[in-house]
Amino acid sequence: MYYPYFIAYIGIGLVLSLVVFYWAFRTGQFTDQQRARFLPLRDDADKVPVKASRFNRIEIYGLFFLAAAGLGATAAVLAFALYFSK
Repeated sequence: MYYPYFIAYIGIGLVLSLVVFYWAFRTGQFTDQQRARFLPLRDDADKVPVKASRFNRIEIYGLFFLAAAGLGATAAVLAFALYFSK
């Protein structure tokens, strides 16, 4: 009875996941996997901290907005399912 709402919700989540994966693949997030295993061992105490650029701040705000929108959509679907469960 309520399966179309949940299927649509899962479909939207799958599409968003694929879009984010494509973006990460296109921007080179997975290029150097051999170096990634040594990152926890590296000492960054001598490096100067990098100041966040305007684009990085916009990206952080965008990711926060997407997370909040996802939680809001989850709450909306749950409230809708509970309200019309009669």
